[in-house]
Amino acid sequence: QVQLLESGGGLVQAGGSLRLSCAASGRTLSSYDVGWFRQAPGKEREFVATIKWSRDITYYADSVKGRFTISRDNAKNTVYLQMNSLKPEDTAVYYCAAGRWVRVLTARAEYDYWGQGTQVTVSS
Repeated sequence: QVQLLESGGGLVQAGGSLRLSCAASGRTLSSYDVGWFRQAPGKEREFVATIKWSRDITYYADSVKGRFTISRDNAKNTVYLQMNSLKPEDTAVYYCAAGRWVRVLTARAEYDYWGQGTQVTVSS
């Protein structure tokens, strides 16, 4: 079992930055693919970014490419999402998720473990 805990959300003005953290317990996160998803009110939960366990290859949704960066610190068993140039449309609850051998990175069902989420609100 892997327990995931997100932190770092908050209220920020458009153009600002936030760094989200996803701290894991129970298992070593370095052997998992870890993704970030987000869900805005009234919308489906959508893929944001993933970092593969192998060689730390990263993938991003087109909507965040060039603005968000996913990374991991294995010593702290934590994955981060650095979010720059935030826009009001980035407002959502952000969730981290972990899975082994994720094949379809954007598919929620591929991830076995989920955190409770952290709220990000971007004001215009």
